[in-house]
Amino acid sequence: MKIVVVGGGFAGINFIKSIESDKRFEITLVDKNNYHFFPPLLYQVASAFIEPSNISYPFRRMFQKKDNLRFHMGSLIQVNVSENTIDTDTGTLSYDYLVLALGTETNYFGMESVKNDSLPMKTIDEALHLRNHILLNMEKVVRMQDTARRDGLLNIVVAGGGPTGVEFAGMLAELGGYIAAKEYPEIKDFRSHIYLVNSGPVLLGPMSKTAQQEAEKVLTKLGVNVILNAAVKDYLNGRVILSNGRTIETEALIWATGVIAREVPGLPSQVITRGRRIIVDAFNKVVDTANIFAIGDICYQTTDPHFPEGHPQLAQVAIQQGKLLAKNLSRAVSGQEQKSFHYNDKGSMAIISKYKAVADLPKFSFKGFFAWVLWLFIHIIPLIGFRNKMKLIFSWMWSFITNDPTLRLIFRPGSHQKKRDKDDF
Repeated sequence: MKIVVVGGGFAGINFIKSIESDKRFEITLVDKNNYHFFPPLLYQVASAFIEPSNISYPFRRMFQKKDNLRFHMGSLIQVNVSENTIDTDTGTLSYDYLVLALGTETNYFGMESVKNDSLPMKTIDEALHLRNHILLNMEKVVRMQDTARRDGLLNIVVAGGGPTGVEFAGMLAELGGYIAAKEYPEIKDFRSHIYLVNSGPVLLGPMSKTAQQEAEKVLTKLGVNVILNAAVKDYLNGRVILSNGRTIETEALIWATGVIAREVPGLPSQVITRGRRIIVDAFNKVVDTANIFAIGDICYQTTDPHFPEGHPQLAQVAIQQGKLLAKNLSRAVSGQEQKSFHYNDKGSMAIISKYKAVADLPKFSFKGFFAWVLWLFIHIIPLIGFRNKMKLIFSWMWSFITNDPTLRLIFRPGSHQKKRDKDDF
């Protein structure tokens, strides 16, 4: 039987790893990239702390010596429900079972100027582009005498007070304190130019009060300008406009707030709900379909008693859904009873700065050095490939010991460069 999996993120890869031993299935993975990557550490790539290869792994390498696994590089164009086929930009594939695991993309909430000129951080390409942009701006600043223009280039506005925004702002402040003073002696006040903007009253909204207070305290101590209860309303002519009327001059608006499920053309309109998520039953089967499943961030499931409004769009949900769906399809083919999905919430964590992190476990919350060590350990386990794990451990050890990572390299492939980043050398 043919299974086509669209999307090689946490959900798709964990589904494939859990079902690959069942030789009754021929599995084809469809993805626009030829590699799996680890999104929670993208901000460390964007801040020149680790290499992209530390968190990436090629699909074809992963599928070596797996006779029933194949990879198809392409982007989904449409699902043909009645024909049991999908169209991609590189060909058409047939299936007996279709598993949709496309995840999410950045949500700009209808603000076209923000979409066109802000800097998102959802992919490896975007993280590298962001790194290049910040480094280029700093190179321009050291040659500049115009104070007003200088502030606009130095200011970095991070929109979004969730884990990504908090972690990225903390990383920038750490690097600014340790590195900017040494490598850019002309820049004396880098940390004071970092702004973290959040529409809510606290940082890390879904986490505990302990985590929220610790995040604000540590970032403020690092020199980050934390602005709460203020949403970004627009971004025009190098100026961020906030809902409280304040404006900030900047050439770097990092968009770390809001996601929306990727579009899946061809599915019945009645199965699409808020956030463009796909409605599924207790077994992750798309409602009103016979053999189409959706797992991970893209699906909306209300059958779990503890999550009647749907599950949070987190990696652990995607991993657990992928693993259970694999078991359920094997059971279904064998005529056995399937098991409904129930999310096992293992808690949430966020790193704020060096030696500072917060952790909310099911029964208690804590912060500080031990939470920081646990965060490092938890983020090594899911990486694919022993070599990647070791490379990341070494990169972290070297960077934390020396406070001087050596990855501040500006690569500018012309075909992917935004016009706003044309350098003036």
